[in-house]
Amino acid sequence: MHSYPSDITREEFEIIRPALEGAKKCTRPREKDLYDIFCAILYLIKSGCQWRMLPADFPKWGSVRYYYDVWARERVQGSTLLGEVLKKIGYTGAKW
Repeated sequence: MHSYPSDITREEFEIIRPALEGAKKCTRPREKDLYDIFCAILYLIKSGCQWRMLPADFPKWGSVRYYYDVWARERVQGSTLLGEVLKKIGYTGAKW
């Protein structure tokens, strides 16, 4: 299991889990833990690394990028789901 300064706790993640799960219709059980995906996105935001340079203990970069694209899609009045959940957990590190 990974542990990076950019990670949030599982308890913090449970606050935003319903919003993230509802962003995409799920027709089969998820194979990836959304917590790991979300922490990988936080790592990318905080470190500024390239997608392909994600540490190996995160899910594959292509999976992380897929969820990033879904969550960062513009919604009502220019907001994004990713921006909303980052605000909800009090994450400061990027302008959304």
